[in-house]
Parts: sequence; C-alpha cells; structure tokens
Amino acid sequence: MKLRRTGLVLAWLIASALWPAFAADAAFQQFLRSLRPQAEQMGISRATFDAATRDLEPDLSLPDLAIPGKPKQPDRQPEFVQTPADYVRETSLANLTTRGRALAAEYKDTLGRIEREIGVPGSVVLAIWGRESGFRRTSEESKDALRVLVTQAYLGKRKDQFREEFLFALKMLQEGVATRAQLKSSWAGAMGLTQFLPSEFYKHAVDFDGDGKPNIFSSVPDALASAAMQLRHKGWQPDRRWAFEVSAPKTVDCTIAQPKQTMPVSDWLARGYAVLGSRKPSAAEMSEPASLLLPEGTYGPAFLTLKNYYVIKDYNFSDLYVLFVGNLADRIAGSGAFVTPWSKASQLHTTDVERMQQTLTKLGMYQDKIDGKAGMLTRSALGAYQKANGLKLDCWPTSAVLDHMAKSKQ
Repeated sequence: MKLRRTGLVLAWLIASALWPAFAADAAFQQFLRSLRPQAEQMGISRATFDAATRDLEPDLSLPDLAIPGKPKQPDRQPEFVQTPADYVRETSLANLTTRGRALAAEYKDTLGRIEREIGVPGSVVLAIWGRESGFRRTSEESKDALRVLVTQAYLGKRKDQFREEFLFALKMLQEGVATRAQLKSSWAGAMGLTQFLPSEFYKHAVDFDGDGKPNIFSSVPDALASAAMQLRHKGWQPDRRWAFEVSAPKTVDCTIAQPKQTMPVSDWLARGYAVLGSRKPSAAEMSEPASLLLPEGTYGPAFLTLKNYYVIKDYNFSDLYVLFVGNLADRIAGSGAFVTPWSKASQLHTTDVERMQQTLTKLGMYQDKIDGKAGMLTRSALGAYQKANGLKLDCWPTSAVLDHMAKSKQ
C-alpha cells in the first residue's frame, strides 16, 4: 500500500510539473484558432492556414517578449544598447563602403533607373541593404519567420501589430509570393535583403526586374527598388540630403537638440553652426527646416537633420541606424567618414535609463515613453534637469546624474 501511495504521489508531482507546459500549449492552440476568422477574411484558405500552423510553437528564446511569471527581458537591439562609437564603428563602415561601391558599379543601370523613376539615390538603398543584411544576395536569416511572428503576436509587447504581420505572412504563402522555406527572418520578423515586415511588402514591394512578381528575397533589383519605394511613400524628398554634419558653438544649449526645435538651415549657420565636409547645402536646402541632433550630447559629432533624416528613421526608428545608413550612403557616393570623432562615452543600462525617465516624468520634464532608450527627447529632458540643478550641461545620461536624482529624492 505504501509503495502504491508513493507511486501516486510521484505521478502527481510529475503531472504538476508538466501542467504549465500543457496549459501553455493549450492556450497557444486556442490563440491560433482565434486567428482563423480574420485569416479567412483576408482570403487565406483553411488548407493554407492548417498547413502553416500545424507544427508551430512559440519561440521563447526571442527577445522583447512579455512572458507571464518571468522577469522583463533586456532590450537586445543594437541600435538601443550600444554606444554610438560601437554602433557606427569605422571598420564596419569602411568594409561595407568597399563592397557598396563595387555593387554600385555592378548595378549602375538598375540604381540609375531607381533614382529616375522613384527619386531615391542608389547609394541610399545600397546603404540600407548593407546595414540590414551585409549585402547578402539571398535570405540567409536562420529564424522561421512564421514562428517569430506568431510568437510576437502571442507573447510580444506589440501583440496587435504582430498578429497582423503573421496574417500577412500567411497571405504571402497563400498567394505564392514566397515559399515557406523563403520565409526566414530576423528575431523581429523582418525578411529579405532589405528587411521588410510582411505588411510592408504589400504596401511597398515592386517588381523591378520584370519577371512578373516582386521578390525581396533574392532579386537585388526588386529588393532595392522596394526599399526606395518605401522611402518615397514615407515622404522622401528627391535632391535633398538626409543631414549635414556641423560643428556646434562651444556655448551650445543641448536641450534644443530635439525634432520640434526647427529653423531653416541658413538660420542655424547664421547662429554659428558650420557645415563640415565637402558637401555644402544647396539653395533649396538652405531654406529647408532642420533640427539639431547631438547623438552623444555635447560630446562627439553634431548634425543638422532634414526631412529625409526622419524618412530613414521611419524605416528603422533609431538615430544610430540613420547615422549609419546616411554615412554609408555618403561614402558609397564618394564622400568620407564623419569629420568629428565619436567619444568613448559609456552607455547606461536600460533599467537605469528607465529610472531616469521615470524621475524626469515626475518632474514634468519628460512626456514620452518609459522605454529605457536615451533618445533625443530623453537627452533634452536630462539637459533640462542638469540646468535646473546647476549640473554640467552635456545632455548625456551618466551614473553621476542618476545618483544625483536618487539623492534628491531623499
């Protein structure tokens, strides 16, 4: 009897341990079933849906998930965790420039046609290709895009967005746009040479090689033209630069380095900012509104950012991404490196920046997202805090300023 009791207890313990997995699997299957009506409305057949989802399961190794009962995962996206000097590393830019110039010569006719018909310079779309997939000619990402997208839809922080992206990926299968083997993506679900989400494919992809269908996975003309079309749809202005590197006055007030503080380029120059490098503003660009960008606060390079800067940023919402792509595009077109060297400033952990944002929000100095990312608005608000407390004004988050905030609460 005792042996039997021991066996029952052991079986109960095993079942209890496995129950969360069973429950999670059941919940995930229910989630998949909940997607069927919307899939059918989008023209996705039951056969396509069932074949695509039959063996799907969440990938819990992905970053940026909100898994019940587990601590928040740190942000792994390099645009938000690396210092500017690490992200826009000279060796990376130099290597990609060499390859990019060779590709510019190889695809000269295609790139010329893209600029004539769509209005985006070939150097810019080449730079996007270089940043996104290192100039690979085929989709070599290791992750199953459907699994990535469904995981983000089920456990991610932007469930509604990725629910839609997953359904658009199924639509791609339904319509023969891509095979399941081609649907490989980054951890964030972006696919192809120039990294499109499925919904972006349907908005911007074009057939540029004339074979009858857009192919962002292995057709260089289609992928580059599609990237150009996305930029144009987002408001790209032909014959305008993305930004000008400038030297800022020594007395610069870094709190004004944010998108809402704009004035014509000519006015910035009249106030002591000087354009660096060989490319000078045209007459049209002199009258264009621009804002000041100080990626490292008062350390490192300074930029006057034009409309096209924010168009690239809409492609990937990161200032460092735009700086990388913009500078790589300039280099491919014949210009050089950044004139002002990047500093050796360290980067605070995401959780520390979040604490800083929370304090600035309570003080009424910051009204944006608490996301742990030291973007333009966070740096500007930090500068306002430094000014209000008689601290050194550099608009750069450091542990010293965080300690000051902590002591001020006491």
